[in-house]
Amino acid sequence: MMEDTAPSSDHPSSTPVVTPGKGFTKTCKGGVVVLIGGYALLQLIPGSINYLAIIPAKTIPFVWTLFTAGYIEQVLPGAIGNSLGLLFCGKDIEPVWGRKELLKFIILVNFISSILAFVIAVALYYITGKESFLTTPLSGFHGVLAAFLVALKQLLPNLELPMCFFWKIKAKWMPLFVMTFSTVMAFIVVESINFLPTLLAGTYVGWIYLRYFQKNPLTGLKGDPSDDFSFSSFFPDFMRPVTEPVANTFDKLCCARSRAGHQALPVSDPSKASRRRERGEKALEERLAGENAGGTIEVTSRGESDDTNA
Repeated sequence: MMEDTAPSSDHPSSTPVVTPGKGFTKTCKGGVVVLIGGYALLQLIPGSINYLAIIPAKTIPFVWTLFTAGYIEQVLPGAIGNSLGLLFCGKDIEPVWGRKELLKFIILVNFISSILAFVIAVALYYITGKESFLTTPLSGFHGVLAAFLVALKQLLPNLELPMCFFWKIKAKWMPLFVMTFSTVMAFIVVESINFLPTLLAGTYVGWIYLRYFQKNPLTGLKGDPSDDFSFSSFFPDFMRPVTEPVANTFDKLCCARSRAGHQALPVSDPSKASRRRERGEKALEERLAGENAGGTIEVTSRGESDDTNA
């Protein structure tokens, strides 16, 4: 028998576990067809990259690339990796959000991330003076995948995602891990810096949308004001003195606009936000259990005490 313990987000038995397997949705399978098709198009017509990917020096006349770039994979590992990421992230997210909200999220994040990636690339050109930032084609689905990781942090923060062999990392730390790893790699492998603007933009846009603007399908409320999804929650506790002022700035800029006249989201009341999150996680557990009868995902609400196990 296991003794009851106080609720803790780090308690081993309250950690959601995910295993690859069944449950890939039709929407995500269709997205994979688009990504593989985009890669195949570049192999058949190499010159099409000039009209489908973001090339900062040409983006002003070719503005449609802000819509198309996110679905064009330039290399086979990128096409395969992003396709797998879409399948595995989507099978956890779509049952909660629904097909319409998932597609809306993908299109919105892709478009705004493309705009920000363009701005970041131009800024890097002026900072470094390297023309490669203006001439290198930017494309790929990794910006949306970065936003998906933010969504998993919100929905299933204790979900253990397998990284390699015996190493797993909780979903709530995955965005920080990806951003840190990508930034370090940008200095080690110079070519990888081309992925950084889109990854940073995807993470930022995904969080802003989910934090302040999305109508939560589980609670029916707008945004997620809980402390567990604040800007500071993406970083370790020792960084709070630095991150808290940034979080407060986001609240001042976004809350007044997105929540004007919306009294259902008391940001200053963490206890109510926590109770809403607990109800949402319970609803999520029941919904996923119903759609994954085979038991590919096991979710345990982090807000409840551990049940006794035989």
